[in-house]
Amino acid sequence: MSTTIDTPFEESPLRRFHFHVAFSACGGQFSDGFELGIIGIAIASATSLHLSALWMGLLGAAALAGLFFGALLVGPVVDRYGRHTIFAYDMLVMSVISGSQFFAPGPGTLLALRLLLGIVLGMDYVVSKSLVTELSPVRFRGRMLSILAIAWAAGYVFSYIAGYFMLGIGANAWRYMLIVSSLPALCIFGFRIGIPESPLWLIKRGRTEEALQVILRKLGTGIALPKSVSEVRKTGGEWAELFSPRWRKITAVGIIFYVCQVIPFFALSTFAPQIMQSLNVTDRYFGSLIYNVFVLMGAVIGMTVVDIIPRRSMLVVSFYLAAALLVLLALNVFGSTAAIIVFALFGLIINGAGNLEFVYPPELFPTHLRATGVGLAVAGSRIGAASSTFLLPIVVQDFGLGTALGACVGVLIFGGIICQAWAPETGKTRLSTIGENVVPPPVAP
Repeated sequence: MSTTIDTPFEESPLRRFHFHVAFSACGGQFSDGFELGIIGIAIASATSLHLSALWMGLLGAAALAGLFFGALLVGPVVDRYGRHTIFAYDMLVMSVISGSQFFAPGPGTLLALRLLLGIVLGMDYVVSKSLVTELSPVRFRGRMLSILAIAWAAGYVFSYIAGYFMLGIGANAWRYMLIVSSLPALCIFGFRIGIPESPLWLIKRGRTEEALQVILRKLGTGIALPKSVSEVRKTGGEWAELFSPRWRKITAVGIIFYVCQVIPFFALSTFAPQIMQSLNVTDRYFGSLIYNVFVLMGAVIGMTVVDIIPRRSMLVVSFYLAAALLVLLALNVFGSTAAIIVFALFGLIINGAGNLEFVYPPELFPTHLRATGVGLAVAGSRIGAASSTFLLPIVVQDFGLGTALGACVGVLIFGGIICQAWAPETGKTRLSTIGENVVPPPVAP
């Protein structure tokens, strides 16, 4: 007489449901990338607005600053009240705000809309990463989250391509670029309604029966829910706990690696046409197009290696390689073609490792702190990215490109040193065991 052994929830086989979750989240990340990417070419072509370097910096950084507030504030809410509602409806809100940019009478209104847009983007960053992480089988988690990174990079790159081909529309081309950015979010809204609450979150709240019903509906029978070893959490998302002796080093790693990746990426990518011009590239828009293609290639390559290369090694090596490429670029001794190639390789390396921005933070924190921890990491990264994006055109104008690139090199080296010293390896970690003080059984190959 044989006994059937239920498959643990985090080792469940891939089902149609998992692809639904991934597609719904990917659509949101594509929209996020499109929104953040389109502003660079939009403001570069908005000659009718007569933007100064200060205004260009403000508009380029506005959504990133809004991201800081959205990610910081929504984390505790998502940990306390659940992931489903915000995940289901934030794309609709984003589409409305994005479409309103078409009617902005001037840079002041556009700045306010970009700030609001960033707040919603910050909310989606936190809830998407948390929910997909908790609904993914451990063997496929890295790749599923990396697909989100590819979707984000695709949105970022295709926004530039769309803007590139809309340059000939006329003085108001920038308005059409910005209203087009509302379409991806509107298209994905309907796919998100059917995504349920996270069973891991429900279990942590003592709602085991609801968690079981979610599993039965979406994955079928034969799936065993993890049993929480620690106490049921009726609350969650306390910032103070993240900075307690038990979690503060993990929190520091989550914030610092994220900040040090996005500062050079967003500062240099947002103003890629201006960087190309400073490097004496013949066609700055075409050079930026090549750069963005390599950014997308980096995301694809990162997905293929994220479950092969240890997370910690991928972080450390990418920081040092990206820094070395920027040192070469800062020397400014290359011709037009060589400068494009070096800058494009930088984009490939930094965005290949950028997959870990989606994979690594959710693996660092336990369920009752996951959204708050991810939100804090995203918030810290976006205030860094916003500051660098705001400052870059001013620094290039007043001190030259070499100074701006030197500052980015310093940030990358600092990130590499911190990750080499403190970053833990999380590649095979079961989420249900984080913070539980238990030794998990081995993951099936």
